[in-house]
Amino acid sequence: MNNNTHSTAGAGATSGFPRIFWIANGVELLERAAYYGVFIVITLYLSRILGFSDVEAAWLAGSFSAGLYFLPTFSGALADKIGFRGALLLAFGLLTIGYAALAVFPLLIETQGLVEYGRETVYHGLKEADIRWAIVPILIVIMIGGSFIKAVITGTVALSTTTETRAKGFSIFYMMVNIGAFSGKTVVKPLRESMGDLGLINLNYFAAAMTLIAFFSILLFFKSTEESRSSKSMGEIWQALVKVICNARLIMLILIITGFWMVQHQLYATMPKYVLRMAGEGSSPSWYANVNPLVVFLCVSLVTGMMAKRSALSSMTVGMFIMPVSALLMASGNMFAGTDTILGMHPIAAMMIIGIVFQGLAECFISPRFLEYFSLQAPKGEEGMYLGFSHLHSFISSLLGFGLSGYLLEAYCPDPRLFSDHAAWVEASSNAHYIWYVFAAIASISALALIVYGAVIKRLDAKKETDAELAPA
Repeated sequence: MNNNTHSTAGAGATSGFPRIFWIANGVELLERAAYYGVFIVITLYLSRILGFSDVEAAWLAGSFSAGLYFLPTFSGALADKIGFRGALLLAFGLLTIGYAALAVFPLLIETQGLVEYGRETVYHGLKEADIRWAIVPILIVIMIGGSFIKAVITGTVALSTTTETRAKGFSIFYMMVNIGAFSGKTVVKPLRESMGDLGLINLNYFAAAMTLIAFFSILLFFKSTEESRSSKSMGEIWQALVKVICNARLIMLILIITGFWMVQHQLYATMPKYVLRMAGEGSSPSWYANVNPLVVFLCVSLVTGMMAKRSALSSMTVGMFIMPVSALLMASGNMFAGTDTILGMHPIAAMMIIGIVFQGLAECFISPRFLEYFSLQAPKGEEGMYLGFSHLHSFISSLLGFGLSGYLLEAYCPDPRLFSDHAAWVEASSNAHYIWYVFAAIASISALALIVYGAVIKRLDAKKETDAELAPA
């Protein structure tokens, strides 16, 4: 990909970076705040506002998340053809329309109205109306818009830095991502506390405002000059995808790591509904989710340094065995029924937070080393092409992790609003912690599979070296 963004965007450079670098990072912060503010409660919105069942909401949210991981490679190719500025304007335009539609959609259609539930007013949604499925094209609009951001912003950061400033540039980029994610999740709780479930609707206005500000920032200040680009065609990208799928080593690795990410995705798929139903409406699932990036931020450098002399596979294996411990800790909250509080919180909330801490630690061992190991399994000279599909595990785990979550919630932790008798709901949810046993089992199987994978790969590589030595010159 050829681009003279760096050479022409030097005006307004600050601290060694051109103005375009800071604009890109600024809009990334806004986009992440919008996305995480909405995504942390997307299943709550789909169930409480639109009346989807746990299973329906899970598959919708999982498909949405999966698309965001699958599309960026293709969106990036299109962005190369239309230019980064045009791609960003398209992306933020679609995101603004999509988030605003999420807010307006429930208000435009006939609903069952507002009803009293406990001490708060809640939005009952459209339990019987097929029109609620019109939310699908709205989610697709957001998904397409978001897919451009991942490809274009990282590309802009790369093109607006030099060899000397690239490490610092991406460090700033990831800092902006985390600040945006943290702030987006943080705003959810005050909205829900002040507005009840209507806050789930109005949160989308916040997201639309963030992406609208980003749109005008690009329109007014993003002035890159892009004269020539070379990029892969859609056909070439599909051929690359087929090559990755036909690489047995990579596919096995992807499927194994999918087990880790299936559990990781429960921060969004299961945790919000679980803690609100089991620990009460005063819980703060969006704030609990922020514990994960906080732990990663504080520990990833320490863990990476500690494992520097160990292989990537060894580091990943340690993380994989931490993951089932995380799930078991999350399950243990339901076993403290006779305890008033733990650490000043409801036992389920407290143990959920402790479990999320361990989840963050597992991520520190796995995520930084996965791309390294993935690239080593790719044929020499084709690492870049293969890395374009390194997030296939997140595509698969989004579908499977969210989908499974819906069935488990329905079976073990059903929505209390479906029960007219509270005692009946208490009995139906008495084994809610079984949900986390299932994910602990998935994480354990994945960890054991990674050990077997490593042993098989080591044996195959040794055999290949032996065959090469015995082959005639």
